[in-house]
Amino acid sequence: MKYLELDNNREFDLVLLGRVAIDFNPAYNEDVKEDFKPLKKVHVFEKFVGGSPANIAVGVTRHGMKAGFFGKVSDDQFGEYVVDYFDNEGIDTSRITKCENGEKLCLTFTEMLSPKESSILMYRNIPADLQLSVADIDEEYIKNTKALLISGTALSASPSREAAFKAVMLARKYNTRIIFDIDYRPYSWKNDDEISIYYSWVAREADIIMGSREEFDLTEKLIKTGMTDEESAAYWQNYHAKIVVIKHGMKGSTAYTNDGGKFSIKPFPVNARKGFGGGDGYASGFLYGLYQGWEIIDCLEFGSAEASMMVKSNTSSDTLPNPEEVHAFIKEEKELYGDMVARAGEEEK
Repeated sequence: MKYLELDNNREFDLVLLGRVAIDFNPAYNEDVKEDFKPLKKVHVFEKFVGGSPANIAVGVTRHGMKAGFFGKVSDDQFGEYVVDYFDNEGIDTSRITKCENGEKLCLTFTEMLSPKESSILMYRNIPADLQLSVADIDEEYIKNTKALLISGTALSASPSREAAFKAVMLARKYNTRIIFDIDYRPYSWKNDDEISIYYSWVAREADIIMGSREEFDLTEKLIKTGMTDEESAAYWQNYHAKIVVIKHGMKGSTAYTNDGGKFSIKPFPVNARKGFGGGDGYASGFLYGLYQGWEIIDCLEFGSAEASMMVKSNTSSDTLPNPEEVHAFIKEEKELYGDMVARAGEEEK
Protein backbone atom coordinates (compact mmCIF):
# COMPACT_ATOMS: atom_id res chain seq x y z
CA MET A 1 0.00 0.00 0.00
CA LYS A 2 1.52 3.25 -1.17
CA TYR A 3 0.85 5.49 1.82
CA LEU A 4 0.40 3.14 4.79
CA GLU A 5 2.86 0.28 4.14
CA LEU A 6 0.92 -2.10 6.35
CA ASP A 7 2.31 -5.31 7.81
CA ASN A 8 -0.09 -7.87 6.35
CA ASN A 9 1.17 -10.64 8.64
CA ARG A 10 -0.69 -9.16 11.61
CA GLU A 11 -4.01 -10.55 12.84
CA PHE A 12 -6.02 -7.33 13.04
CA ASP A 13 -6.54 -4.80 10.27
CA LEU A 14 -7.52 -2.09 12.73
CA VAL A 15 -7.76 -1.65 16.49
CA LEU A 16 -9.82 1.31 17.68
CA LEU A 17 -9.65 3.15 20.99
CA GLY A 18 -12.28 5.39 22.48
CA ARG A 19 -15.92 6.07 23.03
CA VAL A 20 -18.82 3.65 23.05
CA ALA A 21 -22.27 5.05 23.77
CA ILE A 22 -25.96 4.23 23.52
CA ASP A 23 -28.02 6.26 21.04
CA PHE A 24 -31.75 6.74 21.49
CA ASN A 25 -33.21 8.06 18.24
CA PRO A 26 -36.86 8.97 17.61
CA ALA A 27 -38.55 5.87 16.22
CA TYR A 28 -38.86 5.64 12.45
CA ASN A 29 -40.04 2.23 11.31
CA GLU A 30 -43.06 0.48 9.81
CA ASP A 31 -45.01 0.64 13.06
CA VAL A 32 -44.06 4.02 14.52
CA LYS A 33 -42.87 7.22 12.87
CA GLU A 34 -41.91 9.97 15.30
CA ASP A 35 -41.12 12.35 12.45
CA PHE A 36 -39.35 15.63 13.16
CA LYS A 37 -40.73 16.54 16.58
CA PRO A 38 -39.16 18.39 19.49
CA LEU A 39 -37.59 15.90 21.86
CA LYS A 40 -40.17 16.62 24.57
CA LYS A 41 -42.94 15.38 22.27
CA VAL A 42 -41.27 12.11 21.23
CA HIS A 43 -42.76 9.07 22.99
CA VAL A 44 -41.02 6.16 21.23
CA PHE A 45 -37.26 5.80 20.72
CA GLU A 46 -35.11 3.18 19.03
CA LYS A 47 -31.89 2.06 20.76
CA PHE A 48 -28.57 1.69 18.93
CA VAL A 49 -24.88 1.39 19.66
CA GLY A 50 -23.23 4.78 19.16
CA GLY A 51 -19.98 6.66 19.61
CA SER A 52 -17.71 7.50 16.70
CA PRO A 53 -14.98 4.84 17.12
CA ALA A 54 -17.63 2.20 17.87
CA ASN A 55 -19.49 3.09 14.67
CA ILE A 56 -16.27 3.00 12.64
CA ALA A 57 -15.46 -0.42 14.10
CA VAL A 58 -18.84 -1.65 12.87
CA GLY A 59 -18.36 0.04 9.51
CA VAL A 60 -14.96 -1.45 8.68
CA THR A 61 -16.06 -4.89 9.91
CA ARG A 62 -19.00 -4.83 7.51
CA HIS A 63 -16.42 -4.18 4.79
CA GLY A 64 -14.69 -7.42 5.68
CA MET A 65 -11.90 -5.99 7.83
CA LYS A 66 -10.86 -7.55 11.14
CA ALA A 67 -11.28 -5.03 13.97
CA GLY A 68 -10.47 -5.00 17.68
CA PHE A 69 -11.34 -2.43 20.32
CA PHE A 70 -9.89 -0.90 23.49
CA GLY A 71 -12.83 0.32 25.57
CA LYS A 72 -14.68 0.47 28.86
CA VAL A 73 -18.38 -0.24 29.33
CA SER A 74 -20.72 -0.09 32.31
CA ASP A 75 -21.25 -3.16 34.45
CA ASP A 76 -24.94 -3.48 33.61
CA GLN A 77 -27.25 -4.58 30.81
CA PHE A 78 -26.29 -1.64 28.59
CA GLY A 79 -22.66 -2.72 28.83
CA GLU A 80 -23.71 -6.27 27.97
CA TYR A 81 -25.73 -4.91 25.04
CA VAL A 82 -22.65 -3.22 23.55
CA VAL A 83 -20.41 -6.27 23.96
CA ASP A 84 -23.08 -8.58 22.51
CA TYR A 85 -23.58 -6.22 19.58
CA PHE A 86 -19.85 -6.13 18.84
CA ASP A 87 -19.61 -9.90 19.15
CA ASN A 88 -22.45 -10.37 16.68
CA GLU A 89 -20.74 -7.99 14.26
CA GLY A 90 -17.48 -9.94 14.48
CA ILE A 91 -15.52 -7.25 16.34
CA ASP A 92 -13.02 -8.64 18.85
CA THR A 93 -14.16 -7.69 22.36
CA SER A 94 -11.33 -9.26 24.36
CA ARG A 95 -9.97 -5.82 25.30
CA ILE A 96 -13.32 -4.31 26.31
CA THR A 97 -13.67 -4.42 30.09
CA LYS A 98 -16.36 -3.43 32.60
CA CYS A 99 -16.08 -0.48 34.95
CA GLU A 100 -15.81 -1.35 38.63
CA ASN A 101 -17.04 1.82 40.37
CA GLY A 102 -20.48 2.35 38.92
CA GLU A 103 -19.51 4.47 35.91
CA LYS A 104 -22.14 4.39 33.18
CA LEU A 105 -22.20 4.37 29.42
CA CYS A 106 -23.09 7.70 27.88
CA LEU A 107 -26.75 7.98 26.78
CA THR A 108 -27.47 10.17 23.78
CA PHE A 109 -31.00 11.29 22.92
CA THR A 110 -31.20 12.78 19.44
CA GLU A 111 -33.59 15.51 18.36
CA MET A 112 -34.32 15.75 14.65
CA LEU A 113 -36.49 18.77 13.93
CA SER A 114 -35.69 18.69 10.21
CA PRO A 115 -33.02 17.19 7.93
CA LYS A 116 -30.93 20.32 8.49
CA GLU A 117 -31.71 20.89 12.18
CA SER A 118 -30.68 18.21 14.65
CA SER A 119 -29.18 18.22 18.12
CA ILE A 120 -28.46 15.89 21.02
CA LEU A 121 -29.32 15.68 24.69
CA MET A 122 -26.37 13.98 26.37
CA TYR A 123 -26.29 12.16 29.70
CA ARG A 124 -22.56 11.90 30.35
CA ASN A 125 -21.74 12.03 34.06
CA ILE A 126 -18.55 10.12 35.02
CA PRO A 127 -18.68 8.28 31.67
CA ALA A 128 -17.50 4.71 31.37
CA ASP A 129 -15.44 5.27 28.21
CA LEU A 130 -13.14 7.77 29.93
CA GLN A 131 -12.23 5.20 32.60
CA LEU A 132 -9.95 3.34 30.17
CA SER A 133 -6.54 3.23 31.87
CA VAL A 134 -2.94 2.43 30.99
CA ALA A 135 -3.42 -1.00 32.60
CA ASP A 136 -6.05 -1.77 29.94
CA ILE A 137 -3.62 -1.21 27.04
CA ASP A 138 -2.16 -4.54 25.94
CA GLU A 139 1.23 -4.28 24.23
CA GLU A 140 0.83 -7.55 22.29
CA TYR A 141 -2.58 -6.45 20.98
CA ILE A 142 -1.05 -3.32 19.44
CA LYS A 143 1.91 -5.31 18.13
CA ASN A 144 -0.56 -7.59 16.36
CA THR A 145 -2.58 -4.95 14.48
CA LYS A 146 -1.79 -3.20 11.22
CA ALA A 147 -3.13 0.15 12.44
CA LEU A 148 -4.45 1.86 15.56
CA LEU A 149 -7.24 4.44 15.43
CA ILE A 150 -7.35 7.02 18.23
CA SER A 151 -10.58 8.97 18.69
CA GLY A 152 -10.01 12.50 19.96
CA THR A 153 -12.69 12.29 22.64
CA ALA A 154 -10.51 9.74 24.46
CA LEU A 155 -8.00 12.54 25.10
CA SER A 156 -10.42 14.77 26.99
CA ALA A 157 -9.81 13.41 30.51
CA SER A 158 -7.70 11.06 32.59
CA PRO A 159 -7.20 8.14 32.82
CA SER A 160 -8.34 7.66 29.22
CA ARG A 161 -5.90 10.33 28.04
CA GLU A 162 -2.86 8.48 29.37
CA ALA A 163 -4.21 5.19 28.01
CA ALA A 164 -4.37 6.73 24.54
CA PHE A 165 -0.85 8.12 24.89
CA LYS A 166 0.47 4.69 25.90
CA ALA A 167 -1.26 3.10 22.91
CA VAL A 168 0.29 5.64 20.55
CA MET A 169 3.75 5.14 22.03
CA LEU A 170 3.46 1.37 21.66
CA ALA A 171 2.20 1.76 18.10
CA ARG A 172 5.33 3.76 17.26
CA LYS A 173 7.46 1.10 18.98
CA TYR A 174 6.05 -1.66 16.76
CA ASN A 175 5.62 0.29 13.54
CA THR A 176 1.84 0.04 13.84
CA ARG A 177 0.26 2.78 11.74
CA ILE A 178 -1.58 5.48 13.71
CA ILE A 179 -4.85 7.01 12.52
CA PHE A 180 -6.15 10.07 14.36
CA ASP A 181 -9.85 10.80 14.01
CA ILE A 182 -10.04 14.20 15.72
CA ASP A 183 -13.69 13.62 16.73
CA TYR A 184 -14.23 16.87 18.64
CA ARG A 185 -17.17 16.84 21.06
CA PRO A 186 -17.48 20.11 22.98
CA TYR A 187 -19.21 18.54 25.99
CA SER A 188 -16.04 16.59 26.84
CA TRP A 189 -13.58 19.47 27.25
CA LYS A 190 -12.84 22.19 29.80
CA ASN A 191 -11.16 24.74 27.49
CA ASP A 192 -9.65 25.17 24.04
CA ASP A 193 -6.04 25.22 25.28
CA GLU A 194 -6.39 21.67 26.59
CA ILE A 195 -7.78 20.59 23.25
CA SER A 196 -4.81 22.01 21.36
CA ILE A 197 -2.27 20.52 23.79
CA TYR A 198 -3.53 16.94 23.62
CA TYR A 199 -4.81 16.86 20.04
CA SER A 200 -1.53 18.23 18.70
CA TRP A 201 0.49 15.63 20.63
CA VAL A 202 -1.33 12.75 18.93
CA ALA A 203 -1.45 14.55 15.56
CA ARG A 204 2.35 14.76 15.55
CA GLU A 205 2.54 10.97 15.83
CA ALA A 206 -0.23 10.10 13.38
CA ASP A 207 0.20 8.65 9.89
CA ILE A 208 -3.34 9.67 8.91
CA ILE A 209 -5.28 12.62 10.37
CA MET A 210 -8.98 13.15 9.62
CA GLY A 211 -11.11 16.05 10.76
CA SER A 212 -13.18 19.10 9.89
CA ARG A 213 -11.70 22.55 9.42
CA GLU A 214 -12.98 23.49 12.88
CA GLU A 215 -11.25 20.46 14.39
CA PHE A 216 -7.95 21.34 12.76
CA ASP A 217 -8.29 24.93 14.00
CA LEU A 218 -8.74 23.66 17.56
CA THR A 219 -5.77 21.32 17.20
CA GLU A 220 -3.56 24.16 15.92
CA LYS A 221 -4.74 26.89 18.30
CA LEU A 222 -1.49 27.04 20.32
CA ILE A 223 0.68 26.50 17.23
CA LYS A 224 -0.62 29.00 14.68
CA THR A 225 -4.09 30.41 14.17
CA GLY A 226 -5.78 30.83 10.83
CA MET A 227 -3.92 28.16 8.88
CA THR A 228 -5.22 27.34 5.42
CA ASP A 229 -5.92 23.71 4.57
CA GLU A 230 -2.68 23.53 2.61
CA GLU A 231 -0.72 24.97 5.54
CA SER A 232 -2.29 22.52 7.96
CA ALA A 233 -1.48 19.56 5.75
CA ALA A 234 2.11 20.68 5.25
CA TYR A 235 2.61 21.29 8.97
CA TRP A 236 1.53 17.80 10.05
CA GLN A 237 3.32 16.17 7.15
CA ASN A 238 6.54 17.63 8.56
CA TYR A 239 6.05 15.08 11.35
CA HIS A 240 4.64 11.63 10.49
CA ALA A 241 1.45 12.35 8.54
CA LYS A 242 1.23 10.73 5.13
CA ILE A 243 -2.43 11.62 4.50
CA VAL A 244 -4.32 14.61 5.92
CA VAL A 245 -8.07 14.69 5.25
CA ILE A 246 -9.87 18.00 5.87
CA LYS A 247 -13.66 18.10 5.64
CA HIS A 248 -15.88 21.11 4.92
CA GLY A 249 -19.33 19.58 5.31
CA MET A 250 -21.55 20.13 2.28
CA LYS A 251 -18.70 21.90 0.48
CA GLY A 252 -16.82 18.63 0.26
CA SER A 253 -13.51 17.26 1.49
CA THR A 254 -9.89 17.15 0.41
CA ALA A 255 -7.08 14.68 1.05
CA TYR A 256 -3.48 15.89 0.99
CA THR A 257 -0.75 13.31 0.55
CA ASN A 258 2.87 13.72 1.60
CA ASP A 259 4.08 13.39 -1.99
CA GLY A 260 2.32 16.63 -2.96
CA GLY A 261 -1.01 15.18 -4.06
CA LYS A 262 -4.28 16.98 -3.51
CA PHE A 263 -7.59 15.20 -4.09
CA SER A 264 -11.06 16.68 -3.60
CA ILE A 265 -14.64 15.49 -3.79
CA LYS A 266 -18.09 17.00 -3.38
CA PRO A 267 -20.84 15.22 -1.41
CA PHE A 268 -23.47 13.11 -3.12
CA PRO A 269 -26.70 15.18 -3.40
CA VAL A 270 -29.09 13.20 -1.18
CA ASN A 271 -32.12 14.07 0.90
CA ALA A 272 -30.75 13.80 4.42
CA ARG A 273 -32.80 12.68 7.42
CA LYS A 274 -30.29 13.88 10.01
CA GLY A 275 -27.14 16.00 10.25
CA PHE A 276 -24.93 13.49 12.08
CA GLY A 277 -23.53 10.00 11.57
CA GLY A 278 -22.04 10.76 8.18
CA GLY A 279 -18.51 11.22 9.49
CA ASP A 280 -18.30 7.66 10.83
CA GLY A 281 -19.50 6.23 7.53
CA TYR A 282 -17.01 8.48 5.74
CA ALA A 283 -14.11 7.18 7.84
CA SER A 284 -15.19 3.55 7.41
CA GLY A 285 -15.40 3.86 3.65
CA PHE A 286 -12.24 5.90 3.21
CA LEU A 287 -10.14 3.51 5.31
CA TYR A 288 -11.59 0.48 3.52
CA GLY A 289 -10.47 1.95 0.20
CA LEU A 290 -6.97 2.58 1.54
CA TYR A 291 -6.69 -1.01 2.74
CA GLN A 292 -7.76 -2.17 -0.72
CA GLY A 293 -4.94 -0.15 -2.28
CA TRP A 294 -7.24 2.17 -4.23
CA GLU A 295 -6.29 5.57 -5.56
CA ILE A 296 -6.96 8.33 -3.03
CA ILE A 297 -9.74 9.91 -5.09
CA ASP A 298 -11.60 6.58 -5.17
CA CYS A 299 -11.21 6.24 -1.40
CA LEU A 300 -12.71 9.71 -1.00
CA GLU A 301 -15.61 8.90 -3.29
CA PHE A 302 -16.38 5.68 -1.43
CA GLY A 303 -16.20 7.43 1.93
CA SER A 304 -18.35 10.31 0.73
CA ALA A 305 -20.94 7.88 -0.61
CA GLU A 306 -21.08 6.00 2.67
CA ALA A 307 -21.47 9.30 4.54
CA SER A 308 -24.42 10.24 2.34
CA MET A 309 -26.03 6.86 2.93
CA MET A 310 -25.74 7.33 6.69
CA VAL A 311 -27.29 10.82 6.86
CA LYS A 312 -30.30 9.34 5.05
CA SER A 313 -30.62 6.69 7.76
CA ASN A 314 -32.19 6.87 11.22
CA THR A 315 -29.12 5.28 12.85
CA SER A 316 -25.34 5.68 12.91
CA SER A 317 -24.52 1.99 13.35
CA ASP A 318 -27.22 -0.55 12.41
CA THR A 319 -27.53 0.60 8.81
CA LEU A 320 -23.82 0.90 8.02
CA PRO A 321 -23.54 -0.69 4.57
CA ASN A 322 -21.39 -3.41 3.05
CA PRO A 323 -19.16 -2.68 0.00
CA GLU A 324 -21.71 -3.96 -2.52
CA GLU A 325 -24.35 -1.60 -1.15
CA VAL A 326 -21.97 1.37 -1.36
CA HIS A 327 -20.97 0.54 -4.94
CA ALA A 328 -24.66 0.22 -5.88
CA PHE A 329 -25.39 3.59 -4.26
CA ILE A 330 -22.57 5.28 -6.20
CA LYS A 331 -23.80 3.78 -9.48
CA GLU A 332 -27.38 4.85 -8.83
CA GLU A 333 -26.43 8.38 -7.79
CA LYS A 334 -24.24 8.89 -10.85
CA GLU A 335 -27.03 7.69 -13.11
CA LEU A 336 -29.38 10.20 -11.46
CA TYR A 337 -27.08 13.19 -11.12
CA GLY A 338 -24.26 12.65 -13.60
CA ASP A 339 -21.36 14.98 -12.93
CA MET A 340 -22.99 16.70 -9.94
CA VAL A 341 -20.62 14.61 -7.81
CA ALA A 342 -17.41 16.45 -8.63
CA ARG A 343 -14.03 14.76 -8.36
CA ALA A 344 -10.70 16.52 -8.57
CA GLY A 345 -7.65 14.33 -8.99
CA GLU A 346 -3.98 14.90 -8.43
CA GLU A 347 -2.75 18.46 -8.36
CA GLU A 348 0.61 20.10 -7.86
CA LYS A 349 2.46 16.85 -7.72
